[in-house]
Amino acid sequence: MNVEGIGRICNLGTGTVGPGITLTFALAGYEVNMYGRSNDSIKRGMNAITDMLKKFREHGLVKDSDIPEIIGRIKGVTTLEEAADGVDFVIESIVENLSAKQEIFAKMERLCLVNTIFASSTSGLTTSAIAESLEYKERFIVAHFWNPPHLIPLVEIVPGQYTSQNTTNITSKLLLKIGKKPVILKKEALGFIGNRLQFAMLREALSLIDSGVATKEAIDTTIKYALGRRLSTTGPLESADLSGLDIIYDISSYLFKDLCNDTSVSHTLTAPIDEGRLGTKTGSGFYEWTPNSLSKISKVREDNLIEWLKKDRNGYLE
Repeated sequence: MNVEGIGRICNLGTGTVGPGITLTFALAGYEVNMYGRSNDSIKRGMNAITDMLKKFREHGLVKDSDIPEIIGRIKGVTTLEEAADGVDFVIESIVENLSAKQEIFAKMERLCLVNTIFASSTSGLTTSAIAESLEYKERFIVAHFWNPPHLIPLVEIVPGQYTSQNTTNITSKLLLKIGKKPVILKKEALGFIGNRLQFAMLREALSLIDSGVATKEAIDTTIKYALGRRLSTTGPLESADLSGLDIIYDISSYLFKDLCNDTSVSHTLTAPIDEGRLGTKTGSGFYEWTPNSLSKISKVREDNLIEWLKKDRNGYLE
């Protein structure tokens, strides 16, 4: 098996990221079997894909005439037998539950071709743990797409202790072929790269609130109008080089000792959860969310990411 031998893709899942992953492959010319547990879930997934394409059309990323052909590459299916039909690469984005993932991959392995590669888009479960359900563990890998997957270029590739080098190589080449920016981890780690960095920042943000240093509004504003602007072009290690490692060392020598290193979850996070305030899904979390405010911030985020997508296609950071 090589990347040129991959013709049909299977995406398992029609929830938060499944439709975006499906669309990404369809945009790159691949036929995709999109699996959902019911006709209603397939309908929701296809509606989400249609909305994504409308947004792409508004920004000049696809033409009206392209849309029927792109949608025509996607086949919604409700059985694993249909999902496995003729596929060479399976990407999963179902519920973030280890046993559920192990179960669906074990079933798919029995239905798929002998050289099919299996990948999970888990946000943090280890590759080796999910692969325990498989007979041919060397064909399994994690390919973590970031949400929204049709707009965010990064995909974290995480080989497990059983994953073959060939599986890693093919997965990386396939992701490059569909326009993604793959990064390959040297070894497994819970949360991979992105979520470890993201949650380290979240822990410090919660600590700043807990200790009365700053409000949530001040913290979010600092990220959006300083770090967020800079980190879009220079990562933390590049930024350190640009600042001067001697200066970074001097700051680290006193600041590291003062940073939060708690291993328990902050009360600032658990309190709203205990009160049933889970974020936008319930209308409130750290902030209050109305349909209008949610629509506004979602549009701003989407428009910003599309502008970056345009820059990426023009080789902005290459």
